[in-house]
This record gives sequence, structure tokens and C-alpha cells, in this order.
Amino acid sequence: MHITKIGSQPSAKGPEDWFTGEVRIDPLFNANEARRGAASLVTFEPGARTAWHTHPLGQTLIVTAGSGWVQRWGGEIENIFPGDVIWFEPNEKHWHGATSTNGMSHIVIHENLDGKVVDWMEKVTDL
Repeated sequence: MHITKIGSQPSAKGPEDWFTGEVRIDPLFNANEARRGAASLVTFEPGARTAWHTHPLGQTLIVTAGSGWVQRWGGEIENIFPGDVIWFEPNEKHWHGATSTNGMSHIVIHENLDGKVVDWMEKVTDL
């Protein structure tokens, strides 16, 4: 058993190449020899969002606070709220973030495939 104590992993600012607006990433757990999954709590200020991206083994979001938006390539923007669980299929191009007026937090879970968890693409420009 291993317990990761709150505060033992520092928060990080979401990199500008991957996010628009103010985003904070709080790591929860990382992949290791026995586990290829990793998770973080990601907090988006109003209007903040990811760039378009894909995950080789898919991605799960669990909304914990606020209200947000998700969109898959070619689809409509959908509203998300606390308690919603969103699954993006492997290599499904998508983005997620807060609405323009409210912040949003979610837990993000993804798996490592040959050292890769995400492919970042262009920023979202058509809101």
C-alpha cells in the first residue's frame, strides 16, 4: 500500500501551449511499474480550456465542481456538471474546459501507451 499525502505533490500551471486561460493541475497519481494509469485534478477558471487533443488509450473525466463544456471533433459543444463522467474513445479528437462565465474542475484519468498519454494539437478558436 502507498498513501500519497495531500500537499506532497505541487500544483502546476497549465502550459500555454496546451491550454487557453488560467488552468491549475494538481497531480493525484502517476503511472508506475504496476499501473499504466495516471490522474490529476484540473481546475479551469471561467473561459479556460484545453487545446484539441487525443489520447492513445482514451480519457475519462469526472466533473467535481462548476460547469463546463466538452466537444469531440465534428460534434456539438455539450454542457457538463458535477457528477458527470465523460469518456473519450482512444484517439478521439476533443477538448474540454470551463464555460465562459463559470469555473470548472474535473478529475482526469488516462493511461500510458509506450510512454505517451496525449497528443496535443491546435488551440480551440471557434467558440
